[in-house]
Amino acid sequence: MTRHAALDVHDLNAGYGREDVLHGLSIPSLVAGEVTALLGPNGSGKSTLLKALAGLVRTRGGSVMLDGQDMTRLGVGERARHMVYLPQSLPAAVHLRVFESVLVAARASRDALAPPLQLSDIDRLLARLGIAHLALHYLDALSGGQKQLVGLAQALIRQPRVLLLDEPLSALDLNYQFHVMRLLKQETQEHGLISVIVLHDLNVALQHADRAVMIQHGRLHAQGAPADVITPESLAAVYGVQGRVEACSRGLRQVLIDGLNERPR
Repeated sequence: MTRHAALDVHDLNAGYGREDVLHGLSIPSLVAGEVTALLGPNGSGKSTLLKALAGLVRTRGGSVMLDGQDMTRLGVGERARHMVYLPQSLPAAVHLRVFESVLVAARASRDALAPPLQLSDIDRLLARLGIAHLALHYLDALSGGQKQLVGLAQALIRQPRVLLLDEPLSALDLNYQFHVMRLLKQETQEHGLISVIVLHDLNVALQHADRAVMIQHGRLHAQGAPADVITPESLAAVYGVQGRVEACSRGLRQVLIDGLNERPR
C-alpha cells in the first residue's frame, strides 16, 4: 500500500432526510500512516462525517477524494472495499464465536487477487488486542468492552485503506484505552492506513494522534497538529469551558478544565 495515499473532503454537505448536518465541510489531505483525531462536542457532526465518508448517509454536493477517485460516486459495497467503518454501537451480536466472526469479516471483504488469508493472522491480531483468550467465546456472552475489541479486530483484519472508528474507546478501561491507541498507531504506520478516529478525550488525542480535526455545527473549526488545535481558545469557543493546556510528563501536554463558560451556540 502506498505511503502517499491521501483522503480529501471538499465542500461536503450530508445529513438525514431533508436536514443537513454537515455544511460545506472541507478537510484537505488526510494522509496514509497518520492517525487523525476527529474532535467536537456532542451533535457537532462527527459521527455523521464518518457515515458520510463510508457512504451510509446521503451526501448533497461536495466530494470525498481518495487518491483522485471520488468515493461519493461509488455504491456502499464498492466503497467498503476501500473503507471500513466501525460504529460506536455495534450491531446485535450474532451467535458466532469471536474467532469465527473475525474470519467472516476477513473473507467478506477479501479481494479475489489478494494473498490467501492465514488463520494465524487472526490469532496474532487477537493476541495483539489482548483477547486471544476469548477466541472460542460466543459474541453474545461478551462485555461491552470486549465486543468493542472484537469489532476492532474485525475492522483491522480487513486491511482497509481508510479506517473510520467512531468512539472506539468508549467502553474500555484506562489500560485498554492506552493499549488500543498504541496498537492503532502501530497498525496505521505499518500498513499505511488513513485512520480517522472520533475521540471525546482530548488528552488521548494530544498523546496519540498525529493530526486533529475539530468541527462545530457541521463546519470545520480548526485542523492541524493536536497541540495547535486543542488550545484554550478552542476549548472556550467550541466546548464552552475555561481550560488550560499544560506540559506534563515526558514532554506531553494535557488539558485541564477550570470552569464553564456560557454554552457555545
